[in-house]
Amino acid sequence: MASHGGLTLDEDTPRPWWPAISNGLRCRCPACGEGRIFSGFLKVVPACPHCDEDLSAQRSDDLPPYIVITIVGHIIGAGILAAEAISELPLWMHAVAWPLLTIALCLAMMQPVKGAVVAHQWALRMHGFGSHDHSDTIDGTGGTKL
Repeated sequence: MASHGGLTLDEDTPRPWWPAISNGLRCRCPACGEGRIFSGFLKVVPACPHCDEDLSAQRSDDLPPYIVITIVGHIIGAGILAAEAISELPLWMHAVAWPLLTIALCLAMMQPVKGAVVAHQWALRMHGFGSHDHSDTIDGTGGTKL
């Protein structure tokens, strides 16, 4: 049995995924919503400092950058088309503004998106979030599967 947000849950009880993702987008613990889940820009803490929920099982890997690239690409692409349609900005202004805006948006979105991915993994009990059974790994220690 585990306690999350005042509720006592066993290993089979589904975790609510939307509140967890909402907490992750705010860079907070998916379990309690209080503790910060990042110790650096993208370094996830091993455990929540508030509720001690184990976060070391997270494996967000490449998904957050793919999500950010997709979202930012749509925003920037639409922005470029709209700017060309409604104004006649000089080429040098486009060459300076759009790359800077792209970098700023990517940096601003990366941490919340990674938090949401970690929280979604936690809510779905993926990669060891929810059980301490490591039988799906080669050496039984939680190492990477082949």
